Amino acid sequence: MALVHSFEKNGNLLFKYRGQIPVILFVLAVPVVYFTDYQFLNENDDLYCVMLIICSLISLIGQIIRGIAIGTSNKNTSGRNTKEQVAEALNTKGIYSTVRHPLYLGNYFMWIGIVMYTFNFWYVILVSLLFWLYYERIMFAEERFLERKFGDSYVDWSMSVPPFWPSMKNYVKGQIPFSIKTILRREYSGVTATIIGFLFIDLLRNFFNNGKLEWNSNYTVVLVVALSISLVLRTLKHNTKVLFEEDRS
Repeated sequence: MALVHSFEKNGNLLFKYRGQIPVILFVLAVPVVYFTDYQFLNENDDLYCVMLIICSLISLIGQIIRGIAIGTSNKNTSGRNTKEQVAEALNTKGIYSTVRHPLYLGNYFMWIGIVMYTFNFWYVILVSLLFWLYYERIMFAEERFLERKFGDSYVDWSMSVPPFWPSMKNYVKGQIPFSIKTILRREYSGVTATIIGFLFIDLLRNFFNNGKLEWNSNYTVVLVVALSISLVLRTLKHNTKVLFEEDRS
């Protein structure tokens, strides 16, 4: 099998299971947190607060990038399909005129914020490398699919837009209005997973440092609020038409 075909085959396979990445990160975080020295946190509470804010903002940036991409996308693009590549329209304007894969860029920031919260520099480097190797193949397979489907239209656009790190050089204003309903309908699970990720790291750190699992009222408040919002939005999505939009995926 030619290397190009091997990359595409692997990319399509990884595409199907990309939703399992958070589980992998959670599993890897256990030994990372166990072997990380957190003595510096015990000596400086202010540093802990600063790091928490920085990590949370990085994850928030990822959510915002995803929100912009999803909230301004054509129907049947940038979807949550897991079985195969799907695209009935080509996004080339708005955020898609600055970067070809804004959703994957958003994913990186969203999860690297949680990874940074382990306060382990080497884990951040490792996850960044693994993320690139994993998504490079997914992006390759996706672009092969789009090139076959849209031909020169896709090739001409891709030649002027970077794949992962944005550039405003060729920015073109999008024509599709931003939809908050689309964000609420499609992104609630990702936001909840991110919050749970931060909570998980905090619980692990306290457990390994103190030798026992300590659950405080702050954890309860955060978890209840996150799950409640997710449950309400999921109910509205599946049982009502409050979040329904005619021409949105």
